[in-house]
Amino acid sequence: MVSANANQLRYDGRVVIVTGAGAGLGREYALLFGSRGAKVVVNDLGGNFHGQGKSNAADNVVAEIRAAGGTAVPDYNSVVDGDKIIQTAMEAFGRVDILINNAGILRDKSLARISDEDWNLIQDVHLKGSFVTTRAAWPIMKRQNYGRIIMTSSNSGVYGNFGQANYSAAKLGLVGLANTVAIEGEKNNIHCNVIVPTAASRMTEGILPEILFNELKPKLIAPVVAYLCHESCEDTGSVIESAAGWATKVHFVRGKGCILRTSIGDVVSPEYVQKVWSKVTDMSNATHLNAIGEASLTLVDVLEKLRDGQNNEQSITDTYKFNFKDVILYALGVGASVTDENDLRFLYENHPDFSALPTFFILPGLLSVMGSNLTASAISHANFDLTNILHGEQYIELFDSVPTEGMLTTTSSVIEVLDKKSGALVITQSDSYDDNGTLIARNQSSTFVVGAGNFNGKTKPGPEVKPLVPNPKRSPDASVQIKTNRDQAALYRLSGDLNPMHIDPSFSAIAGYKIPILHGLCTMGISVRSVLKQYGDDDSSYFRCAKVRFSKPVLPGQTLRIDMWKEPNNRVCFRTVVVETNTEVLSGAYVDLKKIVVKPNMTAASNLQSDAVFAGIKERVAENEAKAKAINAVFLYKITDSGKVAKEWVLDLKKASVYEGPVQGKADTTMTISDSDMVDLALGKLQPQTAFMKGKLKITGNIMLAQKLAPLLKTEAKL
Repeated sequence: MVSANANQLRYDGRVVIVTGAGAGLGREYALLFGSRGAKVVVNDLGGNFHGQGKSNAADNVVAEIRAAGGTAVPDYNSVVDGDKIIQTAMEAFGRVDILINNAGILRDKSLARISDEDWNLIQDVHLKGSFVTTRAAWPIMKRQNYGRIIMTSSNSGVYGNFGQANYSAAKLGLVGLANTVAIEGEKNNIHCNVIVPTAASRMTEGILPEILFNELKPKLIAPVVAYLCHESCEDTGSVIESAAGWATKVHFVRGKGCILRTSIGDVVSPEYVQKVWSKVTDMSNATHLNAIGEASLTLVDVLEKLRDGQNNEQSITDTYKFNFKDVILYALGVGASVTDENDLRFLYENHPDFSALPTFFILPGLLSVMGSNLTASAISHANFDLTNILHGEQYIELFDSVPTEGMLTTTSSVIEVLDKKSGALVITQSDSYDDNGTLIARNQSSTFVVGAGNFNGKTKPGPEVKPLVPNPKRSPDASVQIKTNRDQAALYRLSGDLNPMHIDPSFSAIAGYKIPILHGLCTMGISVRSVLKQYGDDDSSYFRCAKVRFSKPVLPGQTLRIDMWKEPNNRVCFRTVVVETNTEVLSGAYVDLKKIVVKPNMTAASNLQSDAVFAGIKERVAENEAKAKAINAVFLYKITDSGKVAKEWVLDLKKASVYEGPVQGKADTTMTISDSDMVDLALGKLQPQTAFMKGKLKITGNIMLAQKLAPLLKTEAKL
C-alpha cells in the first residue's frame, strides 16, 4: 500500500465501482482506489475481449486489494444488468460514490460484414451498459448530493477507425451521454467526465506495435481517472485523452460559419453554397461552445441579421487576439528602434510606460476586411484579383485608452462604393470593441479596384466618410527624415498583411513594380510615429485620429521626409515625400491630437542664430565632399535655447550630408551647446577647449573626433 501523507489525495469512506476491472485499465483503477482508502466493487464477467468465456479475474483483483490492506468485493454481473452491480455495492457498503464505466468488448469487422448481432452486442456492452449502470446509481448519488461518474470512450469514437464502425459509434455515443449526465447532475454535485485512454490491454494485444504496446501502461492512466473522481476536481463534462504518461483535453469546436442568404425570404442555392464553401469550412476562428443554448443564440443572431437585411457579405464580425509580442513586432515594423531611448516604451513590455503605437489598431479592421468577401461582394459588375487592388486611403480613430493585450471584436461593413471611372473605390468601416463592449477603435479603409469603374455609380462619398485635409500653403513648421530599411516590408508583413506584392518579386512585377513595394500602411505608421514624436511627446494617449491618402508607392530602403504643419485645434497636417525622387507618397494627411507637446529633441519651427553656422558647414561639406568623408564620423549637435534643446543638427560626414533633425542611426559624437555659444565658436570668440572646460560645451561619445571639425566651423562670412 502507498503510505498516506498530508498531500495525498485520499478516498477514505468512498465506495467505488469499477466495471471490467479484472484486467488492464479496470484492474489499475481498482488497485489505485483500494490503495487510497476507497472500498472497491470489482466488477468483471471474466470473459475474453470478445465477451466470451469465464474466469476468476474479479476474485484475483479483490485478493490483491485485500492483501495490500484494502477493502474490496467482487461482482460477476454483466453491465447490461447494471442495477445488479449497484445492488452489490449497496449490500456490501451501503452507498455508491464513484462509478467508473470501463467494461468493453470488441467485435471488429468492416462495415459491410458487421452483423446485427455484432452491432447490438457492442452497443449493449459499451453504451447501454454504461447507461443502465449509471441510471441505477443515479438516485443514490442524488440522495447523497455527491457522485463522480466516468464514461470510457476511445480514439476510435473521436476520430473513427477502419473496421470499428460498431465500436466507434458506441464510444462516441458515450460522449453525448456524459454531456447530458453532467448537465443533469450539476445541481446535485454529480460530476460526469469522459476518459479517452490508449492503453495496452487484452483488447489491444496483437493489434498495436510491440514498442507502443509496451509503453501504453494502464498504470499511467489510472492517476488521471483517480483525480477526475476526487472531490477536489471541479471538472464535469470534460473529455480527457490520456496515454503513456500524457493527458490532454479534447472538445468539439465550431467555425464562425457563413450566412447563405441575404434576408429571411431569400432561398439558398447550391451555387452560392459552392461560392462561399471556403468560409463555411474555415476553422481559423473556431470556438468551443459549452452548452446547446450558446449554439441557439448564435442562430438567433444570424436570423436577426437576416431580418434586418445584414447578410455577412455586407457586414462581418471577427475577433483579433493580441499580446505584447504583436505590439512590439508592429513597432519594429514601422521603424521603432532601441537606438532611440524614447522608443523603448513601444519595444519593451516591462517599460513603465509600455504602450502600443496608435496605428497598431488599424490591424483588427484591416485583417477582418482582408479575410472577407466584403470587397468582392461590393463589386459584382467586374472580375479582379490582388494585382488590381490598391489601398487608397486610411482613417483611424481611437476612442478609449488602448490595451497592450486582449481580444478585440471587430464589425466591418461596406459604407460606400464610388465610381472613379478608372476604377471602383470601396470604403469599409471597421469598429473594434473590447470584452466589455467598449468601442476602442474605428477604421475606414478605401480600396481602389483598378479597372472596375464606369458602372454609373455614385462619385462622391457621404458625410460619414472622413475627408482628407489639404496641406497649408506655407513652409512646414517641422520636418524630419527617416530612412527605411531594405527589409522593412519583409518585417512589417509579419503583423498580418501578407499580400505577396510586398515580398514576392515575380508578383510585384506583374503589378508593374521592379521590386516588392513597401506597404502603404507601413509608410503611414512611420509617418504618424514621427508626428507623435514631434508633437505628441511620444505618448499614444495623446492620439485622437489620423487620415492619409496613399499617393505613390515607396520602395524599401528609400528615405522618407515627413513635413508637418501645426494647425489650430491640436491638428497636425503632414505630407510624406521620398527624398531620393522628391515624390509625395502620402497626401492630404493629418493627425489630430488631444494635446500638442513639442518634443525638445526634435526639429523646432523657430529660427536660431546658429542656423547660419550650419548652413555654412553644409556649403563647406558640399564644396569638398572627399575631405569631409575623410573624417568618417557622424556628429550630432543639440542646440539649446533658454536651457532647453531647441534644434538638432546632424553632420553625417560618412555620407557628406548635413541636415536638420534627429540622427538616422547612431552618432559617434554628440555635442550640446547653446545657440549663442555656437555662434561665438564659429566667430572665434569662444575656443572649443575653453567652452568645454567651462561646461558650455558638453561632449559625449568619441571626444577626440570633435577636434577634426575645426575647419568646418569657421563660417564668419555667413554671420
